[in-house]
Order: sequence, then structure tokens, then C-alpha cells
Amino acid sequence: MRSWQKLIRFTPVAVIIVSGLCFLVVLLLRSSGSLESLELTAYDWSIRLQPKSLHPVPRIVVIHITEQDIHTLGRWPLTDAVLSQTLKNILMHDPCAIGVDIFRDIPIPPGSGELTDLLDSNSNIICVTKFGNGGVLPPPILEKTAQVGFNDILVDPGGIVRRGLLFLDDKKEVHYSLNLLLALHFLQQHGISAQPDEHHPEYLKLGGTTIKPLGKNQGGYIDSDDRGYQFLIDFMDSPDFYLSYSLGRLLSGQINPSDFQDKIVLIGVSAQSVKDLFYTPLSRSIRAEQQMPGVVLHARLTSQLIRFGLHESHPLKTAGKKQASAFIWVWALAGSLTGFFIRSPWRFSLVICSGLVFLWILSYAAFLNQWWIPLVPPAVAWLSSAGLSTAYVSNRERKHKSVLMQLFSKHVSKEIADAIWDQRDQFLSNGRPVPQKMTVTILFSDIKGFTTISETLDPQSLIEWLNTYMGAMTETIMAHGGVVDDYAGDGIKANFGVPFPRETRAAIAQDAVNAVTCAIAMGQKVEELNAALETQKLPTVGTRIGIFTGSVVAGALGSSQRMKYTTVGDAVNTAARLESYDKNLAGDNPWRILIGEPTLQYLNDQFNVQMIGKTGLKGKNETINIYRVFSSKDNPVNRG
Repeated sequence: MRSWQKLIRFTPVAVIIVSGLCFLVVLLLRSSGSLESLELTAYDWSIRLQPKSLHPVPRIVVIHITEQDIHTLGRWPLTDAVLSQTLKNILMHDPCAIGVDIFRDIPIPPGSGELTDLLDSNSNIICVTKFGNGGVLPPPILEKTAQVGFNDILVDPGGIVRRGLLFLDDKKEVHYSLNLLLALHFLQQHGISAQPDEHHPEYLKLGGTTIKPLGKNQGGYIDSDDRGYQFLIDFMDSPDFYLSYSLGRLLSGQINPSDFQDKIVLIGVSAQSVKDLFYTPLSRSIRAEQQMPGVVLHARLTSQLIRFGLHESHPLKTAGKKQASAFIWVWALAGSLTGFFIRSPWRFSLVICSGLVFLWILSYAAFLNQWWIPLVPPAVAWLSSAGLSTAYVSNRERKHKSVLMQLFSKHVSKEIADAIWDQRDQFLSNGRPVPQKMTVTILFSDIKGFTTISETLDPQSLIEWLNTYMGAMTETIMAHGGVVDDYAGDGIKANFGVPFPRETRAAIAQDAVNAVTCAIAMGQKVEELNAALETQKLPTVGTRIGIFTGSVVAGALGSSQRMKYTTVGDAVNTAARLESYDKNLAGDNPWRILIGEPTLQYLNDQFNVQMIGKTGLKGKNETINIYRVFSSKDNPVNRG
């Protein structure tokens, strides 16, 4: 268990684990279809924003049967006579082909015989049949002929049309769509016909363009209905890609005859009452005016197939499963790296937003180059992995900060605490301070006369006084840049020069100066406390302070439940011996400071000192020079 915890603390491993977890979750969400609606919505926005193709001369004419036409004729559906007259008016202007997007499975007299003869004698008239919802048969005269195409429309969940159909198979024969038959009539004028692809004979090829059938799990689709030969509608045509006339204008002769010559003519209904209307990616709301008449949708599908055949555009390609997964994994990994290495909140927010913008630009640029790559899954992977890694780092840092604050918060100034936290990466390893060898100035202090005062005060008063003393000393130490290491009864140990190693002699010297200055300030605090004791007619106290500068090892000692940051080494022992050396040396002075020769060498003659002598200390074999500090030269009235 410990080896596993140690492994995930290693940042590269943690990055891979977090990104891998988010990647797998996103794949699971994607495969379940949970992200499909968002991905299709993003696709719709790309459709709306794409530049529209321009047609110098429209290739399609749409004859709309409007609400006004129905009112003028006084009935619906159209009689066979009206439909025959409509077809005659168009045929007299030599169209390439006519698509009748109106069902005529049963005669609607009068004029039924005339319509039958007209359909039989003009092979360029294509009528419709329907497979879905029970099906609708074509006109009887056209059954089993090449003049019948189905007009079934694929509607995605949510009511949006994004896919077109080329073929449907009823297990008996393959049927052509209305759009494909009309496009083939037009392309035939350019010597283009439907051919199988050379490498994949099961794919349809128009001119130089192969139309690969859309599978059930391609693009943003997950387990979609893939029956028939499907392709994505690109909606690239500009709004003026076709000419438009109402049926009334056609029947009254208010048209330009040249508008029909060599063009495809589609006849269909746009009246709201007939309900042959569809929502598309171009629809911006669910309002009725945002719907596209079926006849216009068929015109778009036919125009798109013509563009394919003339090599003016290409079918939209989709990323394969492996490519899409790799793309999502890259974004999950990038999000994880962002969460681990960017800790500033505003920079993190900036990078996250910039990443989303870049992902959208990349996706849209690919779309403009006829590629539909995932947008929502990598965005979810990017956000989730960044969020999870940030949460992981925050939790880890919270634990580390808890350890640091437990070790230091009560014993150092705010500036030092902030510096420790800012440099935690160099200071911490596996949640513990890294042991370091460094040159430090150690300060030990002890109360002289504590036994007498403890016998005078009751236990509660004694503790209150001792807390007052310790509080005053601790504040003084922290104010001079020291770190309180330990309390032992009435004694205090402090370190100057931790927790970061000093790299120059000047920095070590400053620590020594700070320690001696602090000792003098501690003595002055004792004088203030004695004044309070005298007013209470209680015995006064003194303090002995020993200071020594030398090499130590600094680190955390103890278990994870109870740990403290401390220094160990010969310099620590020497400072403790200096504090306890010749307890009567101070005489009547309330405080006494003794330092060793190494500390004196760093003071640069800033203090008034007196050599006590060269002497051996208890527990040490060699002798050292001991000096007593009386005051700083800037304030010679201090006593020591």
C-alpha cells in the first residue's frame, strides 16, 4: 500500500493516472451516448458558421405550393389535372429533369388519364415513393421503372435532419433516392455516371468523388440507425443556390422560360398546413419559421450530390475510432499537466479558457477542410482532467501545508512561513521536510530564579506567568527572523538560518547578528517582566542565553502523528553548554549572553563584547573561546 502511495506521489505517474482515468470516463460517457447531443449541437454550429458556396448560375428551380396556392385552387391535394398542367408548363422549357415531391399512389380526378400519359411519355419526370411509416407507393404507371425515387428523410433524435440517403434495400432490390436520380440526370449532361469505387467496390463514386457510407458510430453519432446508404448533409449551398417560384406564378405564366432550361425542377409543398417541414442545423430555434420545407431540403441534397460529381466539394470525412480516442487522450493528458503544473488561479483559468478556444478553432479548421473531429469529448477530457489533477494537487498541498504549518506556523514570522510554502517543492519530499546540512546560529535561553518564583506562585498563576514569558520571548525571536525549535520547561531553543540553507557568508553573518540582537531584546523583555513582578511584590527573575554558530543537520524528527522540525549537531550541543556555563557569571544583572568564537567572527564588531576565557565545556573534550555580549555599539546602555 505504501509503495502504491509513493508511486502516485511521483508527478509523472500521477499525471498519467489522472489523465488515464478521465480518458476512460470520457470514453465510457461517449460510448453510452451521453455526449452525443452536445457533439451534434457543436456540429450544427460549425454548419451555421461555415462559408457558403456560391453558384454563378442556379442549377435547380423549386416550385413551391404555398398556402395561397391551396386557397386559390380551393382544395388539397392537387387534382391530377392541375399537376398535369404544371408538368406541361415546365416541360415546354426543356428542363434536365423534374422531381415531383408529391405522392400520387392513387388517382385524384379529373385529369388522371392525362397525367398517366404524361408520366409514361417523359422519362425525365421522377416521382416519389416512401418506405417509412407504412410506406406510400409511386404512381402505378411508374412502378418498377427508373422514374421512382424514395423521399424518406432521416431525422435525428431531437428532430434535426443532418443525414441524407442514397439507397435503401428492402431485401428484394436496391432503391434509389429522389435526390440521387435527379443528380444523375444532371451529371449525365457532363458525361458523369454512378460508378463503384476502384478500391472499395461497395462505395458509390460520382465523377472523381467517392461517397463513403456513414457508419453507426462515426462523427458524433453513437449507435445510430445506419440502415441504407447514408451521407452527411453539408448545407454548404448559399440561400440563392436555387430559383424559386410559387405554383400560382407558374400556372399564370409569370416566369422566365430560360430559368428552366437544362435545370432540375423540384415541385413540392411549403404550406404550413401540409406539414412537410423539417428542422436542420441551420434552424436556430424551434419556431415554425425556422423549419425547412421538404422540397427545399431535397433541393439541397440534390445540389450537394451534383457538387460531388463535378468535384466542386467533397464529402465530410470522420475520424476513425482509434484516431478519435488518441485525440481525446492527448487532451486528457494536456489537461492533467495543466492542473499539476499551473497553480496560479488566474493563470489556470486563462490556460483552461485558451485551451477550449484553441480546441474549438482546431475543430472548426478541420471542419472547413472537410473533417469532422470530436469537439465535446476532448473538451470534457480537458476540463475533467485539469479539474481532477487540480483537486489532487490541492489535496496534496493541503496535507503538505498542514505538515508545514504544524511544524512552523506557531514558531516563525508570516514572512518566513510564506517563504517556506512558496519554496515547498525544494523543501518537502513525500510530505516531510528534506534533511539538510547547513550553517546555523543556535540560541538557547533559560530562566534564572525560576525555582524561587515557582515556589511563590500557585500552579495556575505560575502557568499564566510562564505563558506570558514564553509568549514574549517567542514574539521577540520571530520578530528577529528566528525559528522556535523547542520549549523545555522554562527553556527555549531557537534557530537562526533555517529552514533554507544560506549560500553566502554575508547571509550567515546576518543570522548571527539577528540572533545576538534578539538575545539583547529578550533581556530587555525580562526587565519589563521583572517590573511587573516587583509591583506584585514577587521575586524577580533573570535569563541566561547561549549562542553558537556552526554546522548542523536540520530536518523533521518523529512520526507522522507527532513530528517536529529541529536541528541536531555539535553546534547545538555547544550552544546549550554556553547557556548553562557558570550560572553565577551574570551577578545582579537580569540577563546574560554568552557566545562562541565562530559567532563573534560573524558579528563584524557590531557589539560590545568581553572575552570570558578559553575553557572546556561540559561534555566536550576541546576548549573554546567564550565571549560575553553586553550591548550593541549603537545602543551601549544595554547590559549583558
